[in-house]
Amino acid sequence: MASTNSFDAHGTLEVGDQSYEIYRLASVEGSETLPYSLKVLLENLLRTEDGANITADHIRALGGWDENAEPDTEIQFTPARVIMQDFTGVPCVVDLATMREAVAELGGDPAQINPLAPAELVIDHSVIIDVFGRADAFERNVEIEYQRNEERYKFLRWGQTAFDDFKVVPPGTGIVHQVNIEHLARTVMVRDGVAYPDTCVGTDSHTTMVNGLGVLGWGVGGIEAEAAMLGQPVSMLIPRVVGFKLSGSIPAGATATDVVLTITEMLRKHGVVGKFVEFYGEGVSAVPLANRATIGNMSPEFGSTCAIFPIDDVTLEYLRLTGRSEESVALVEAYAKEQGMWLQAGPGQPEARYSEYLELDLSTVVPSIAGPKRPQDRIVLAEAKGQFALDIKNYGVDGDLREAEVTRDGQSFGLKDGAVVIASITSCTNTSNPSVMMAAAMLAKNAVDKGLTVAPWVKTSMAPGSKVVTGYYEKAGMWPYLEKLGFHLVGYGCTTCIGNSGPLPEEISAAVNEHDLSVVSVLSGNRNFEGRINPDVKMNYLASPPLVIAYALAGTMAFDFDLDPLGQDQAGNDVFLKDIWPAPADVEATIQQALSQDLFTTDYADVFAGDQRWQSLPTPEGNTFEWDADSTYVRKPPYFDGMAMEPAPVSDISGARVLAKLGDSVTTDHISPAGSIKADSPAGTYLAEHGVERKDFNSYGSRRGNHEVMIRGTFANIRLKNLLLDGVEGGFTRNFLDGGEQTTIYDASAAYQAAGVPLVVLAGKEYGSGSSRDWAAKGTALLGVRAVIAESYERIHRSNLIGMGVLPLQYPKGQNAESLGLSGTETFSITGVEELNSGTTPRTVKVGVTREDGSTSEFDAVVRIDTPGEADYYRNGGILQYVLRSLVS
Repeated sequence: MASTNSFDAHGTLEVGDQSYEIYRLASVEGSETLPYSLKVLLENLLRTEDGANITADHIRALGGWDENAEPDTEIQFTPARVIMQDFTGVPCVVDLATMREAVAELGGDPAQINPLAPAELVIDHSVIIDVFGRADAFERNVEIEYQRNEERYKFLRWGQTAFDDFKVVPPGTGIVHQVNIEHLARTVMVRDGVAYPDTCVGTDSHTTMVNGLGVLGWGVGGIEAEAAMLGQPVSMLIPRVVGFKLSGSIPAGATATDVVLTITEMLRKHGVVGKFVEFYGEGVSAVPLANRATIGNMSPEFGSTCAIFPIDDVTLEYLRLTGRSEESVALVEAYAKEQGMWLQAGPGQPEARYSEYLELDLSTVVPSIAGPKRPQDRIVLAEAKGQFALDIKNYGVDGDLREAEVTRDGQSFGLKDGAVVIASITSCTNTSNPSVMMAAAMLAKNAVDKGLTVAPWVKTSMAPGSKVVTGYYEKAGMWPYLEKLGFHLVGYGCTTCIGNSGPLPEEISAAVNEHDLSVVSVLSGNRNFEGRINPDVKMNYLASPPLVIAYALAGTMAFDFDLDPLGQDQAGNDVFLKDIWPAPADVEATIQQALSQDLFTTDYADVFAGDQRWQSLPTPEGNTFEWDADSTYVRKPPYFDGMAMEPAPVSDISGARVLAKLGDSVTTDHISPAGSIKADSPAGTYLAEHGVERKDFNSYGSRRGNHEVMIRGTFANIRLKNLLLDGVEGGFTRNFLDGGEQTTIYDASAAYQAAGVPLVVLAGKEYGSGSSRDWAAKGTALLGVRAVIAESYERIHRSNLIGMGVLPLQYPKGQNAESLGLSGTETFSITGVEELNSGTTPRTVKVGVTREDGSTSEFDAVVRIDTPGEADYYRNGGILQYVLRSLVS
């Protein structure tokens, strides 16, 4: 639809022989001093202005942005495209397929349900490291992946043919965010002759990796992504923007990973939740694109909506290196300069204004790791051994480290607390970065040359985010050294970072569990939350790829790389980390020789075609999907069952019980089903009842298209602490209909729903931080939870709760469950919700509390429905119901 064009911004841009329509920012007063990221939003409003949802007043508000004000102006942002991975993408396609049927039932045309913006899905979350440390690991893991996931993959093949503008990158190709920066991202889009900034939302919080290319994008829940695919804008407040000044350059011995862990710690400490972060200053031009992408990738770990770098020569060099056409590179340069989006470098350029300022001199960065359970808990490498000795006390080890004797493959050894049982080079965060990947390979070569070996209890793996890594390793002759240390290629996927580390060898697992050892994983990823990496592993550390190999050689976290030798060389001399650490100049020279454009053009030439396995999958046909009643992977969800054209009025809540009382920093990893499915869990019981053998359970992520499995896995994380119970971890609660007896959260929910009892969840600070998991909200809603009362929320999860019709409430400022004397055994009522029926959103509602002894109290809870758009979604029972009704009417 053409813009109303109130500001006469519409014009043309000539680039070489080509002419493009554009919307000039200079037509709006104040635009020249906006941060880069807000210029992108301003262009978005100019181009999509319709006089109703997007008005001239919205555009003026953005041009006249007050950098010091608290956000209060709602705008509608229309992303250029949507990007998905398969865990979160499959339920999106399931929901679209279900919506086609619902539209037909409401008298509409099923073909109306189609992505209106390009949607691309990369299958990268399904490969599990079952086989490792051997030459055929990659082939075997892909083979097992297809056996496990054939049903899902057939469904995605159907979606690829049934929906317009929907493309799938098949398994065994790469990790979504790396494929995005290396191939899918446009930086400047062209559609119907109009050129405009590439923007995207993604069903994975690390979508922000593309910020390194100057592309404004961030993670949203699958629910919001579906709405964006169907042409719904993302409702948001014009944010505060933090200017992060970079100066100096990274010293020898430190890596991009160390920089990003330092920035993560700084920004988490500063407080950037809900804000944009933008990098500027003379140091930016010295930051390679791969490093920018690594920094952008970690945005969810410090909590900002994005972490973006403007376009400059570094951006153009990367676009050329990765095989983008000269025509598109020329357009990016011309467009950015025309719109004032080029990185300001020269005199006379107006300074961008920012809400808050931070600065880092890159020369001060030192080697670091982060752990044992949060990405922002940075530890200086030189202090890691001492910090480990303190941290392990939190895992019940006070005094000497315990040891168990293990015999494996004819070799006997002692396995101690702190043993590194997983060392995994994985995740797009770092495998997209040649500087750290080549450093790891060259460190491996130096270690092999010195005769060093990896400890026998370490599960080693190499899972790059694209085939380009394999290409430059081959060209540089590095694979033999990596493989000598056990770092064989295991797959192109998220693997360990997403919890697909696969089982530990039986002997190791048995010893860990029998002796309750606190063992360790070290990975080059971005997430190390409790219970995420492997059920046997309590402590998890993020590190650069070369340090992953160093810890595999050390074999323990109780290690000081300055003082403790990694082993002895052939002459019996001690070898320290400094003896095998490659010089930065040597790493750079090797990269220059091994990394070239042809690696990218060859690997991405036919990226959507897939291998023989993919092409030979049978593909269902038709506009609507034929659901298999016996499927345990893909089932039609109940969201639209019995839905009428007019939504029922929203109602107050009475007689509600607490399903779970939770503390601070409960992440979506704690809420959403992820990782392996335990045999004795409700989900395991369901699968067994449906004839699925234990060996074929697969992971929760792979079964996200089956709501029956996912409901049973919601709040079932093995490390979840429900404070209704004392000293119990996992998916358990008390059923107050049954005298407060302990039972599983799923079974309690089923009993409450059968009795017509609504449920609430009580929570602490930063509720729902972590990955943008739609199932954390979907599962909550399907368990019968009507409201969550928390001290504070992570951005995506709060909006996802509303998107599923769950009311997010916040305790009064400075108050929490403890200060209000709430034990979770009370009965709750929530009144004032019905005010939403009048078209307004109440600022607060009354929460009434009735205790077991009959005494009562009440408090005012803040209603965290932050925008009129969110209120519409809540009134309709959810965002998808709102979209459906809008489309049909």
